[in-house]
Amino acid sequence: MIAQIYEIQTQREAETCIELGVDHLGSILASNTAWRQPTLKDVMRATAGSAAKNSLIPLFNEPEVLYNVLDYYEPHYIHFCESLVHADRTLMDMERLAAIQSGIKERFPEIGIIRSIPIPPERLSHDFPTLAIAATLEPVSDFFLTDTWLGKEPVDGHIGITGRPQDWALAADLIDNSGIPVILAGGLSPENVYDATLKTLPAGADSCTLTNAPDADGRPVRFNKDFSRVRKFVKEIRRAEKTVGAEIDAAKSRLAHLKAKLEDREAALPAHSIRPHQLQIIEELEEEIARIENKLQRLEKTGL
Repeated sequence: MIAQIYEIQTQREAETCIELGVDHLGSILASNTAWRQPTLKDVMRATAGSAAKNSLIPLFNEPEVLYNVLDYYEPHYIHFCESLVHADRTLMDMERLAAIQSGIKERFPEIGIIRSIPIPPERLSHDFPTLAIAATLEPVSDFFLTDTWLGKEPVDGHIGITGRPQDWALAADLIDNSGIPVILAGGLSPENVYDATLKTLPAGADSCTLTNAPDADGRPVRFNKDFSRVRKFVKEIRRAEKTVGAEIDAAKSRLAHLKAKLEDREAALPAHSIRPHQLQIIEELEEEIARIENKLQRLEKTGL
């Protein structure tokens, strides 16, 4: 399960995250004019020779500028996080955004694309078009990342850094229906990531705001990581991995037992005069096998 940490803006931060076992390091690029930042390029280089991957979020989407950015930084991933849904719940220009991603895939096939998919808190999630949005962007994305949509975002036009949890049931629906890996984000912290990942079974979990250091009033400070919280966040993901791994092993064992039992029951059926209760037992076994196979499929989508 991928452990992802965002707002890593210096080489020292990147190296510390790698030492703590972070798998994906995310950095922010805010300006479409002053986009050449050697310090940020050092962050990209910090993953060389390690198993960690880097990703870059540009807070702009002009294609020609993006091409120059990708030539300069050569990240493993580029991550787009437009809100996709306006405050009145109308959609942004999805065709244009999909075309931008398609152009990057054609020009930079070696660079993966992460796309944030908006998911509101539970109280706002009724009839929200999360699955329809994902279906449109899946063909031109390599990863989805769920993030919390509030309608009025901290960074205008982009989702993220709210520190607020989303509707985990809707996130689980996206994970179950997606043909590409999904990373869970949105209000995740060392305190809730274990429960969140077990409820949704994503391919990974991401934290930004709630692994930042607090100010004097206890509010997270942007671009200022608390590495003790990063350590705990990674530790909780690894704990969730062990739990999921144990569930996978148990499901496989139970499945093998049931299939053997079904085979024995079918072999013991008489050639004639099959009784209703015999068919009922077989049907119940088939139903339980199907249920466990579905559970195992969900568990294995975590990549374990």
